[in-house]
Amino acid sequence: MSLCLIGAATARIVTAAFTLTWLHSIEHTRWEEDWAVNGDRLQLVEARIESMGAGMETPSDATFDGVWWRWTPKREPMREVLLRRSDSQPQGWRLCAGGSCRPVADADEKADVVTMKACD
Repeated sequence: MSLCLIGAATARIVTAAFTLTWLHSIEHTRWEEDWAVNGDRLQLVEARIESMGAGMETPSDATFDGVWWRWTPKREPMREVLLRRSDSQPQGWRLCAGGSCRPVADADEKADVVTMKACD
C-alpha cells in the first residue's frame, strides 16, 4: 500500500499506516492523528492532543493517559485529505511513517495545499 502526497511535487510513500502531526495555530499545542491506508481510502484511526483549548474540544469518550487526550474518531474512510499551509504555523504538518518523519505543507512547500490520498 502507498500514500501519495500531491502538491508542488508528488511523493509516494510505501506504507500502510502513518502519523500526521502539527501544532495548533492559536494554542500551540501538539496534535497527532494516526491514519491507515485501506485500499483506495484513508482511515483516521486515532486522534490525540496534549491539552484542550480554543477549537480543540475532545469528544466525550476521550481519555487522558497523563500526557495525551486520546480518542477514536467516528468518521468514514476518505478518498483524500487536504492539508493547507498556514503562515501562522511555518513549520506546517509533519508526516511520520516507517520510522522517519518529513515536513508537509510547510513554509518551504511551493503549494499552499497538499492532497493526501491512497496511490493508484
